[in-house]
Parts: sequence; structure tokens; C-alpha cells
Amino acid sequence: MKESVEKALEKIRPALQADGGDIELVDVVDGVVKVRLTGACGGCPMSQMTLKMGVERVLKQQVPEVKSVETA
Repeated sequence: MKESVEKALEKIRPALQADGGDIELVDVVDGVVKVRLTGACGGCPMSQMTLKMGVERVLKQQVPEVKSVETA
């Protein structure tokens, strides 16, 4: 499952990098994906919305086993 999540993150990464940020996979435990937002995304006040409305939505579409996405 971790490999599937990493592949899905590769599709999201260019959009985050365009805004000066990035995303790093920390772990996947029981369907909960733990990520770290870095660069401009790390301190952005909109990062939680990006995480839930963007990253989590895409990951759930690409990897149905994903239950949620959290920051590590």
C-alpha cells in the first residue's frame, strides 16, 4: 500500500512544487497516511485545507484503502 501511496503522491507533487512546497511520505498505518508538507507548504495557513481537500481526496481516489491523511 505504501508504494501505491507514493505513486499517487508523485502526481500531486508538481502542483505543490509550483507553489514552492513539497510533500514527503512519512508512514502508512492501517489506512492512515502520514505526510510532511515542506517548503512554502510547511508554514502556509492553507496547508490543512490543501491536505484534506487536495491530497486526501486524490489519495482516496487513487488508493481506495486510504482512510485519511494526517500531518506527521
